[in-house]
Amino acid sequence: MAVQAQVKSLGNIRRQFEPWNDPAERPLIEVAGVTKRFGTFTAVDDLSLGIYRREFFALLGPSGCGKSTLLRMLAGFEEPTSGDLRLEGQSLVGVPPHKRPVNMMFQSYALFPHMSVEKNVAFGLKQDGMAKSEIADRVAEMLKLVKLTPFAKRKPQQLSGGQQQRVALARSLAKRPKVLLLDEPLGALDKKLREETQFELMDLQFELGLTFVIVTHDQEEAMVMADRIALMREGRIAQVATPAVIYEAPVSRYVADFIGNVNILDATVESRSDGRLRLAGPGGAIEVETPLALKPGAKAGIAIRPEKMRIGRDRPAGAVNAFEGEIYDIAYLGDVTLYVVKLRTGELMRATVINAARGIEAPLTWDEAVWLSFAPDAGVVLVD
Repeated sequence: MAVQAQVKSLGNIRRQFEPWNDPAERPLIEVAGVTKRFGTFTAVDDLSLGIYRREFFALLGPSGCGKSTLLRMLAGFEEPTSGDLRLEGQSLVGVPPHKRPVNMMFQSYALFPHMSVEKNVAFGLKQDGMAKSEIADRVAEMLKLVKLTPFAKRKPQQLSGGQQQRVALARSLAKRPKVLLLDEPLGALDKKLREETQFELMDLQFELGLTFVIVTHDQEEAMVMADRIALMREGRIAQVATPAVIYEAPVSRYVADFIGNVNILDATVESRSDGRLRLAGPGGAIEVETPLALKPGAKAGIAIRPEKMRIGRDRPAGAVNAFEGEIYDIAYLGDVTLYVVKLRTGELMRATVINAARGIEAPLTWDEAVWLSFAPDAGVVLVD
């Protein structure tokens, strides 16, 4: 396991907001040793977690890791097999969904097709017995908030997917819950609309000052929107951190490999000096800055992000970590070009180059001999 570096969050940075680093702050939501079993299958395994007031929190992970089960337990649709769920210090175990100050927005939106937009938004308020005049005011407020006032009389099938998503959001917010739970809310949208909606959700959450908990398997979605991310694996938490920390200082191979693209080199520790480890890796010696004090002979993985790799035809002068190879594949992605390089020892390494100019005179091409290099502070040492 790596020691987390002190990385300033580059994620949702519109505000100074780090209550998890304040010992005086208590989480709004406390998940305390929660386990959920379905027969012999353990979906959530002795999981503990704190989510703070006004936080935009993401549960991220592959299918079957337990993130949706955890969200459903917070909503009250499932009960824990053991452990406790608390909101503002009060246990939620045994409290039915309609009596919890939380609301949930589903991936399918679950809109009533026979009702207009305004009636969909008003449905929960009517169920709670709110006065008609108050309902009308609240619905108008919600539709204005999600920019759907001109569409109040339309039916859901007369709206685009993005507009339907905003109707579902308005309905979820109409009851003014303390916590809004979002289960893959953008999954049905196309890529461009999904990106636009991510920023709309961030702005809305910030404006309302609510706590949002979102479940997603899309790492980019979590990185864009969340104050913190909990990456899950087989019912447990692999790492909880800000987007910048979880990307730049992963605590395990699983985290490093799940978040973004990464190169991981297997190496053996040779010595430590002046805050650096010297390791024997494929193609030669590797030096990495790290707080870990590993003993000679210890096995470790060195994780380097492709954008931190340098690629060129000549060996860079003075480079500590340099590897010779041959271009195995090339992917032009518009903003960057991805090079897959096969080292002389057989490993495949990735390097990305920003396409800052519209064209270059002598671009690197397939089967060309190249050198890869990275700075000692660009690698992260992983022992798990």
